Amino acid sequence: MAIGALTPPADAATETLLEFPDNFLLIDLCGEYDRNLSTIEDRLGVQILRRGNQLVVIGEVEASKDAVQVLQSLYNRLEAGRTLEAGDLDRELRMGPKPVGKGDQIELFKGDTARVEIKTRKKLVEPRTDAQKAYVKSLFANELAFGIGPAGTGKTYLAVAVGVNMLISGHVDKIILSRPAVEAGEKLGYLPGDMKDKVDPYMQPLYDALNDFLPGKQSAKMMEEKVIEIAPLAFMRGRTLSNAFVVLDEAQNATTMQMKMFLTRLGEGSRMVITGDRTQIDLPRGVNSGLWDAERLLKDISKISFNYFTSKDVVRHPLVAAIIEAYEKDDKV
Repeated sequence: MAIGALTPPADAATETLLEFPDNFLLIDLCGEYDRNLSTIEDRLGVQILRRGNQLVVIGEVEASKDAVQVLQSLYNRLEAGRTLEAGDLDRELRMGPKPVGKGDQIELFKGDTARVEIKTRKKLVEPRTDAQKAYVKSLFANELAFGIGPAGTGKTYLAVAVGVNMLISGHVDKIILSRPAVEAGEKLGYLPGDMKDKVDPYMQPLYDALNDFLPGKQSAKMMEEKVIEIAPLAFMRGRTLSNAFVVLDEAQNATTMQMKMFLTRLGEGSRMVITGDRTQIDLPRGVNSGLWDAERLLKDISKISFNYFTSKDVVRHPLVAAIIEAYEKDDKV
């Protein structure tokens, strides 16, 4: 990709010419109806003109420089054979571009690289932020890992992806996904059906994540054969979980005793991941969150990792990050 500076107009704005050798990749870079270019223009306050296999970036010096770096980084990503989704563009605009060349596709943990991938049966999962990459590495490196941060940062999604990866590669024999069945303002007893029908809505986010990584029939068969289990936290009492990848989601809603019970289920050959958001505790007033206590008591144990996320790591709709930042700002007032 060639870059050239054009003559600055009288209003001190600069024009930068970018030339792209592959028109097909340029189409993907621009997005449907040039949607990606429009997003960059809106977020950085620049104008981007498309001329054949060239793009001209017009704007103030710093804004133009940022836009050029974003476009370079995204094009390099496409050249490396990677996909470009809305979340990838949002990440570049919020976190800052980190160009990736063609030769940067390196298998997970063969050196400390910018690229980390998790292979599952349905898709290749790529952490998008530095915090997510560090989190994924810690899941492979530690038998017990915590992921703490706001909603939408991929804590559970990435944990389930790593679990599926370790299952299909033979590192574990089963996956166990759990979360406390705590009402967020609603009453569990009001739901229709038997206990499974009442509990399943609380487990749905885990089903959704799992179905992203395994074909539907294979996932159903594994659950039928108990190779994959999805169950409320209360069902973990009395078990020893050996050779399993275990995820406790929404851990902020576990009591101190429940958390201790769950952590002591860890058996030989198993790995355990605890995820939670300390700002979304639904426990009754006066009941301590087991996540808070676990963080306080276990933070100095060397073989246990704690990974933290902020609104900058949100990979859902960009508005979710803005909403979380607004609430965080209000909490500090």
